[in-house]
Amino acid sequence: MDPVDRLRVIATALPEVTEKLSHGEVSFFCRKQFVMLDDHHHGADHLAFWCAAPPGAQEELIGSDPARFFRPPYVGHRGWVGVRIDRVGDREPDWDEVDEVVRDAYRQVAPKKLVELLDGA
Repeated sequence: MDPVDRLRVIATALPEVTEKLSHGEVSFFCRKQFVMLDDHHHGADHLAFWCAAPPGAQEELIGSDPARFFRPPYVGHRGWVGVRIDRVGDREPDWDEVDEVVRDAYRQVAPKKLVELLDGA
């Protein structure tokens, strides 16, 4: 499956998520934006997405795998993280990890009742 379609399946499976274009890119919202596609933004050499992240997660993810994770322009200073969803060297994306990162991004913006619904509380 195409990486953008896989990202779409992950994001739209979350409660009350809508897909819209934002700044010309596929983006996902739960009232507020939590994921934005980075399809070779301004000539970048990657296909990725930028997403909201819990405090400290940006540094942790980039430190754990700087080839896969990065500090995105415009929103990186707010703690958002960039996640490559293309092939990096001989490695394909870890879609379980992508799912976890997207869910964490959702938790940053979704209303408490929806987060509880997601977490089965």
